[in-house]
Amino acid sequence: MVEAFVGSWDLQRSESFDEYMKNLNVNLMQRTLAVTVKPKTIISVENDVITVTTKSSIKTTKIQFKLAEEFDETTADNRATKTTVVLKDGKLVQTQKWDGKETTLVRELKDGKMILTCTMGDAVCTREYARSKDD
Repeated sequence: MVEAFVGSWDLQRSESFDEYMKNLNVNLMQRTLAVTVKPKTIISVENDVITVTTKSSIKTTKIQFKLAEEFDETTADNRATKTTVVLKDGKLVQTQKWDGKETTLVRELKDGKMILTCTMGDAVCTREYARSKDD
């Protein structure tokens, strides 16, 4: 099922990203910059290891993991988290935990798009990605 996510995805639309980042305590300068970029997400699978690379003009981040196994992640905003990704109801559900806090990032496929829903407290951000033309 993870194979359906494999490929390159370009950000098309983003809603409430600034509010989500505020709840993560990202500073104003980083937030202002982050809302202007249109990242590309590249998902690949080799054996049972999933790689998610997010590229933008500002920063590139890469995580590698096995489903349901906790790993250490340094996020784009430099949080050190304990992260777990599971496949649930056809969705990739990523949970990041740090300093007694928790956020979830859910990737799902709808109508050929990849929808990323980020939730932190009462802030819910939706980001819609389309398959890259160069994929």
